[in-house]
Amino acid sequence: MSGEEVNIHATAIVVGTTGFLFVGPSGVGKSALAFACMHEARALGRFAALIADDRVLVSRFGEHLLARCPPPIAGLIELRHGGIAKVEHLPSALMHVAISPVDGATAERLPPEGEQFSAAHGIALPLVRLPLGTPTPFSFIEAVMPALRDDRNGRTG
Repeated sequence: MSGEEVNIHATAIVVGTTGFLFVGPSGVGKSALAFACMHEARALGRFAALIADDRVLVSRFGEHLLARCPPPIAGLIELRHGGIAKVEHLPSALMHVAISPVDGATAERLPPEGEQFSAAHGIALPLVRLPLGTPTPFSFIEAVMPALRDDRNGRTG
């Protein structure tokens, strides 16, 4: 690991070997979308686990962003209006994509091409805007990022 850990307000999950960092202001729906993505991925037969919810410790690991969970909240995710749930979790994972929940009624119809999220330590992640209320959020992410789908099928591209 290189670089100090920075505590950011986000939710981090891993599906297969791909790390997803859900970013945005408090109350926008990061935890709910992350939870829905994990649930959908598992229903599709994929491994999925929480890294951290609400507080994510990020650091530079070579040219990558490493996300880690503060021990007191390991395995816990806040499901707004439902409470705190215990879910399968891992202590850390590399992050590959940033997900920004958006209100489909007010967001731009098409996002800027090649949009990125400046995470920390000079590392930028590709950014996917995910409309709130999307019934299959994980499938949406795979559809707009074909490389993720190709990786799952053992192809690169």
